[in-house]
Amino acid sequence: MEVISKKIITPEKVITPEQLDLFIKKATAKLGEKIKELEKSKTELEEKIKERMAEIERRAEELEKSRIALMNILEDVEETRRRAEEERDKTLTIIRTFADGLLVFDKKNNLLLINPQAEDFLKIKAEEVVGKSISELAKISIFTSLSNFLGKKIKKIFREELRLKKNLVVEVTTTPFLRGKEKLGVLVILHDVTREKVIERLKTEFVSLSAHQLRTPLSAIKWTLRMLLDGDLGKITKEQRNFLEKTYRSNERMISLINDLLNVARIEEGRYIFHPTFIHLEKVVQSVTNSFKEEAKRKNIRFQFKKTEKKLPKVLIDEEKIRLVIENLLDNAIRYTFPGGQVTISITLGKKEIELKIQDTGVGIPKDQQGRVFTKFFRAANVMRMETEGTGLGLFTAKNIIEAHGGKIWFGSKEGKGSTFHFTLPFKSSKIK
Repeated sequence: MEVISKKIITPEKVITPEQLDLFIKKATAKLGEKIKELEKSKTELEEKIKERMAEIERRAEELEKSRIALMNILEDVEETRRRAEEERDKTLTIIRTFADGLLVFDKKNNLLLINPQAEDFLKIKAEEVVGKSISELAKISIFTSLSNFLGKKIKKIFREELRLKKNLVVEVTTTPFLRGKEKLGVLVILHDVTREKVIERLKTEFVSLSAHQLRTPLSAIKWTLRMLLDGDLGKITKEQRNFLEKTYRSNERMISLINDLLNVARIEEGRYIFHPTFIHLEKVVQSVTNSFKEEAKRKNIRFQFKKTEKKLPKVLIDEEKIRLVIENLLDNAIRYTFPGGQVTISITLGKKEIELKIQDTGVGIPKDQQGRVFTKFFRAANVMRMETEGTGLGLFTAKNIIEAHGGKIWFGSKEGKGSTFHFTLPFKSSKIK
């Protein structure tokens, strides 16, 4: 047999089987390492893919949650918008159907809204005035009186009367509307009181006519009774005199009531101040206090008039009416002060006015009734128990007299401790209405 040589002969190099086997082993080892590296890379890649997918899923869940939350917010916004629109529509419906005239101004005093009733009062259309300032509105003839009444900055007003036209009288009220402490604008309310004013005028005319008709026979009765009491018609017995004196006092009360009713009628007709002249108020006060000294002495009440050391200027007043005010205040002070009490009158001089103060230590006015003191026919519950006589018109008359002179009247009181009434009269210029 032919012996085969163990060497492989190649054109370039001769590789032995051992070398080839080693080469294959090394190559296999390297391939194994590569496979392991690839498997490791594959594992790492799979882990990263898993992590990435988990991240994507987590992000997807968050996005879904965000989407749901956003949808809920949008739904809430839509619901809020719908409710706001409903409230707006309700408010506008109320404003449009409101019986009073309403005007809404913004914080710059530009007209934002006017309701149909106000349009009817002013005989004007909303599109002609909305957006205009209060100054621009003043140039429109029908708006002039209202604009002047409100003022350039729309002042605070509560139920003050304004005659817009010959047959239209309204009560004007202004109220700011706020957001927190921020003023957003002003609401102006025009309440038609024309019918009430007509009824009030008719009532006043009726009272005036009735009072005049009653005063004449009462005056005749008074003088007849006076003649009987004075013995001009013959002698009368003691018993007859007692009856006649009671009748005379009752008749005097009736005459006093009639005079009070006539005074109220004249006040409401605006023709109460007749003869204003420049006089010294101190002389009027002194004259009135002198007439009350005996009554105070009879009731054992200390009565004092504190004069100011300063020289007082003359004031333009209707002396008869101011005398009536002082008489009413002093009569109340003495009447409702118990024996042993004190009534003090004092005058002080201010920069532009003279102030008169009447202080007593009487029964005072209950706190829950003090808001009605200057109204017609008001008498406090505690004084009605003390004395049933009285019309409740004295302070109403006093208030109107003082205000007609351009002055102010007010009081402070505590039940069981007494009351202090004040009024002022200007002296710098004539303010009589």
